[in-house]
Amino acid sequence: MSNTVLIVDDSATIRAALAMAVRAMKLEPVLAESGEKALELFAAAAPGMVLLDVNMAGIDGYETARRMRAARPEPWVPIIFLSSNEADQNLEQAIECGGDDYLVKPVSATVLNAKIRAMQRLDKMQQRLHELSQELTASNRQLETIAQQDGLTGIANRRTFDHRAGLQFAHAVRQKEPLSFVMCDVDHFKAYNDKYGHPAGDECLKQVAAALARASKRATDLVARYGGEEFALLLPATPSQGALKVIDNARAELARLALPHVASQTAAVVTFSAGLASYDAERDNRVDELIQRADQALYRAKHLGRNRTEAD
Repeated sequence: MSNTVLIVDDSATIRAALAMAVRAMKLEPVLAESGEKALELFAAAAPGMVLLDVNMAGIDGYETARRMRAARPEPWVPIIFLSSNEADQNLEQAIECGGDDYLVKPVSATVLNAKIRAMQRLDKMQQRLHELSQELTASNRQLETIAQQDGLTGIANRRTFDHRAGLQFAHAVRQKEPLSFVMCDVDHFKAYNDKYGHPAGDECLKQVAAALARASKRATDLVARYGGEEFALLLPATPSQGALKVIDNARAELARLALPHVASQTAAVVTFSAGLASYDAERDNRVDELIQRADQALYRAKHLGRNRTEAD
């Protein structure tokens, strides 16, 4: 809370007395003799608290409070009304207009001190609640990211792929747009792990994931770790020819890395096999049918010698 207190009263005597009490609390008073002036100072000085007279010529205290709340809904600024009228309906009106407390004049310095200290404690509590809310929001975002990402490679995980695949398949059916799935498998990965060890195997998977991600350049493209050494590409609005180009680009990205793989029966570097399937309205009634066709194409690519792409 700011240490500035805006004091609004049309009586110079009362303003002076309140200012003296505020200074005794090591707070800085800012004085206004009318609602109009108070609104100007409220915008300019951004006080941490307002002491507001109810009965003033021109804009009264209730309307002044309404306009203050409208001008600065956040952060919370305590408003304490001051009035010589202690009727219940006046207190109710004060709260409805955005006030937080209501003191009957003349206000003793002791009572004013207690009320200001109480408001300061409430402000600290609200600030802490706001901080906790921000921390919780950040934690929830982090948890959401963790839930969507593969912990090793940093790309999307199987859960995210399955969810997005269902959405994109429904969109393709509805809009009659092309959609392609690609299933990829790192060639002879077990032999790689046996030769170089699991830490090197993990690093290999990270490099393959990065190569696939670099090749899938559009914001709507999704690269996911499907399981083990298997990866999946979801390519919305992409026919088979476009998907083949993405696979070729990924192959080129991986070739540039030239990750040694002396245990491979296919090449001296790490390679991958790929299976491609594109949405066909006459064949695919469900998303799992399309994914299954891509998986079958991958099986053929591996059976026919690996380091190649087969399309269904």
